[in-house]
Amino acid sequence: MAVGRFIVTAVVFALVWEFLARAQTGSMIISGPVAIAEYLTNNSGLIVRAATETTTNAVLGFLWGNLAAMMLAVIVTLLPRSEWTISTLALLVFCIPLIASGPILRVLFGPGPGPQITLAALAVYYTTFLAFLVGLKAVSQNWTDLMGVYGRGRVATLFTVRLRASVPYLFVGLQIAAPAAFLGAMIGEFTGAERGLGVLTLRAMRGLQTDATWSLACVSAGIAMLGYGCLGALRRKFTPHAPVILFSPKRLDLGRSITIQLIGFVSVVGLVFVLWQGAMDAFGLNPFFAKRPGDIFRFLSEPAHLNTLLAALGATLAYAVPGYLAGLGLGAGLAILLMLWPPVARATMPIAIALRAVPIITTAPLLVLAFGRGFTGTVAIVAVMIFFPTLVACLQGLRQTPAQIVDLFESYGASRFQLLRSAQIPAMLPALFASARMAVPAALLAVTTAEWLATGRGIGVLMALTSSTSDYNMLWSCVVVLCLVAVVSYAFVAWCEKKVLGIYANEQLA
Repeated sequence: MAVGRFIVTAVVFALVWEFLARAQTGSMIISGPVAIAEYLTNNSGLIVRAATETTTNAVLGFLWGNLAAMMLAVIVTLLPRSEWTISTLALLVFCIPLIASGPILRVLFGPGPGPQITLAALAVYYTTFLAFLVGLKAVSQNWTDLMGVYGRGRVATLFTVRLRASVPYLFVGLQIAAPAAFLGAMIGEFTGAERGLGVLTLRAMRGLQTDATWSLACVSAGIAMLGYGCLGALRRKFTPHAPVILFSPKRLDLGRSITIQLIGFVSVVGLVFVLWQGAMDAFGLNPFFAKRPGDIFRFLSEPAHLNTLLAALGATLAYAVPGYLAGLGLGAGLAILLMLWPPVARATMPIAIALRAVPIITTAPLLVLAFGRGFTGTVAIVAVMIFFPTLVACLQGLRQTPAQIVDLFESYGASRFQLLRSAQIPAMLPALFASARMAVPAALLAVTTAEWLATGRGIGVLMALTSSTSDYNMLWSCVVVLCLVAVVSYAFVAWCEKKVLGIYANEQLA
């Protein structure tokens, strides 16, 4: 029965899609299933070779990026005082715009697959790090106290208790990472690779080849959905156990003084500058394009340069903030809707995965054509980028409601809405805040890409112009400012998270 409904839904969707494509004939906006099938048939050998290249690089980046993410989360769990430093450094690296990091990686690695694999790894490590860290903390204090009574340390607690609790959250991070890795590999191919789906996509867009662009987008989405589905099957196999009640008594607020927090912040900033300067010198990068901290400080000391940068930043934030909130709201809202009406999930998830899997450089022009080049179109691009990770994480959070709590509500005849409001939404909050932290750099990436491709204003355009004119001082200044905005925004979200989870999920504040 389920297979039959799926087939009927797919056929109806394809017919509507074909009708819209034929109604827009000559507009070069939509290609229908028939035209896409014809293109794929005529170019099957080329597509298979390109898809194999991109998939191989994406898988390698997926493995390396997630391995690094899990190692960082384990270090933070074993050394809790390192969380702020490691999280900040990880966030800074994740916030470096691809338009800036791509060319540098191409210079470092040359014409091989190095940039593709590296960008795929960078696209996945941060989201997996956050999801896995939430899972490692999803442990009742009763269990950690019991391990302490038996004289077991943090390492024993990690392997005996925390890793088991983290498995559902880890798979959420891996599922989000599957489309992201493929996206990162394709963007790496945009920087000058010789083959791959990204190379073909760039050629098709430059040549205004609508059929080719849509065909490549469908292939990319199909491969990403396959990866997402395989990881989902593994999640169902390896996480059959029901969630348990996490009882954690209210923790005493032993907040650090302002002076200690300020010293910690200054120390992290100093570490960033040391690593920045050291990396440039260690690789022997040419100072013409690889700017050091001193170069940026001297450049921004000029009022004209600073004013130009701040004006562009204001335009960018005017798009990024509404898009960020819209993406979070849509993702969390749809997750709640799917919990109330589960059959809708089977029809919704493939569309959500496709939106995440297709490179933003391909979807952005289509969204702009649909919503315009102004405020609405740019906000839509940012919201689409944030929507999918939020939906997946919040769905998993809702499913983590302990079975004992659900049974209790059902025994009292509570309605679905009452169960949702009083039990499932509080269980979702850790995942929602993890999504909100993931979405900070994703929103900046999306808005700068949208500005570069569509709006003609903001930091995205400023970076594109300065890159084409070799004004690397301004380019690096843009990167620094975006990283600072990301850190401040992340800190604000973390502050809100601490206040809310202190009421609903104390174990996450361990």
